[in-house]
Amino acid sequence: MTQVSGNLNLDQSRPGPKPWQVRSAWIIALGVIYVIAGIIALGSMLTATVASVLVVGTMMMIVGLAEIVSAFQLDSWSKTVLWGLIGVLYVVAGFVTFENPLLAAAFLTLVLGVSLTASGLVRIVLAFGMKHEAPWVWIALSGLVTFLLGLIILSHWPIDTLYVLGLFLGIDLIVAGAGWLGIGFGLRER
Repeated sequence: MTQVSGNLNLDQSRPGPKPWQVRSAWIIALGVIYVIAGIIALGSMLTATVASVLVVGTMMMIVGLAEIVSAFQLDSWSKTVLWGLIGVLYVVAGFVTFENPLLAAAFLTLVLGVSLTASGLVRIVLAFGMKHEAPWVWIALSGLVTFLLGLIILSHWPIDTLYVLGLFLGIDLIVAGAGWLGIGFGLRER
């Protein structure tokens, strides 16, 4: 048996579960929690939309307060005022999301639609620029799907505002959960 410093047992031949097998159970449990949360989010997309907007609002207030605190650490008064103003704007925007989460959801959905459309176009242009390289078709296809998702969101905005963010959150949670489950079961088989 090999020991280092008298505490760490490096003998891998002992019976019992390996460290990665023990961790795999926790990773599988995490994956199950993600999938369940995703299914719940898809079951109540309006609630999931509001919840995601409130999380964004909370993060904006935290970042705003951090900006305000850090503004007082600067050397010049003019920089302090500008950084403090940025922080105040973040805090106010965070409060607005709490005051009217559906209006904030409408704005965030619009930003999401524009962002997906723009990033899809950029990805398509980049893909055709790398035609002589191997995976350009997959990048173009990815860009096309992203572009079309953005157009779908924009074409139904603001009507779909009530559920788009919740739908995306639910799908993201399920896909992330499936990824964690794959990792967990993969580790278990090692």
